[in-house]
Amino acid sequence: MSLKIVVLAKQVPDTRNVGKDAMTPEGTVNRAALPAIFNPEDLNALEQALRLKDQNPGSTVSILTMGPGRAADVIREGLFRGADNGYLLSDRAFAGADTLATSYALATAIQKIGMPDVILGGRQAIDGDTAQVGPQVAEKLGLTQITYAEEILKCADGKVTVRRHIDGGVEVVEGPLPIVITVNGSAATCRPRNAKLLLKYKRAMAPMEMPENLSYADEYTKKPYLTLTQWSTTDIDADLQQCGLSGSPTKVKNVENIVFQAKESKTLTASDNDIDGLMKELLANHTIG
Repeated sequence: MSLKIVVLAKQVPDTRNVGKDAMTPEGTVNRAALPAIFNPEDLNALEQALRLKDQNPGSTVSILTMGPGRAADVIREGLFRGADNGYLLSDRAFAGADTLATSYALATAIQKIGMPDVILGGRQAIDGDTAQVGPQVAEKLGLTQITYAEEILKCADGKVTVRRHIDGGVEVVEGPLPIVITVNGSAATCRPRNAKLLLKYKRAMAPMEMPENLSYADEYTKKPYLTLTQWSTTDIDADLQQCGLSGSPTKVKNVENIVFQAKESKTLTASDNDIDGLMKELLANHTIG
């Protein structure tokens, strides 16, 4: 059976490089001040999507992302690895969205695309660590969801079988299509870029990225797949009160880069007496036990 698959992907700031300019005065992330990367667990989700595509001839994989123009890098990265197309949601009205406003925009865009059989996304994004967007999208679309997935074992007869990682072990569950699945970072890593696809899509751009007087503009007329789909709030018929800051009840007050430093230290040997003394001290001050 052929499947229509949508992967929710996010371009995130590299949180390993958070500095004093990481936040704007309004409490939103200053993305221009931080290096941007493909959210790691979304890459795990992309690999599961591509495996489904390999196992089910005729299937298609679409990347859906929201952000400024440079977020189109996420779509290109997906195309280089085997995705078929992508959609960029970009509008000033989307800016500053929390998980509630983000899931609303993504769910509305999915309705415009047409209900897929499988919607995949990473468990969470490294710039928020909330793990809320995938489940909220499922709720807004009225779909079954499976979270903490490590591997999609089978997809046949209108249902999918998934192995998921839970506290204390793993379990195998089954759900009906259409379905939303969020994928753990412990799932298989995403395959590398394909050289032929890199050459094919290296000039793919969203309309907002295209400079004026482009010397090879006619190439986009001859090869329509190079023009990435870009949608605004108007294009997806979104309610502006549910988008961006207007639709976000959660506000970030501040983000700080904190380095923990020990105020005192103690050097121990591997002797039984030293280890025994340390354990008694930790128990006495309730650090453990």
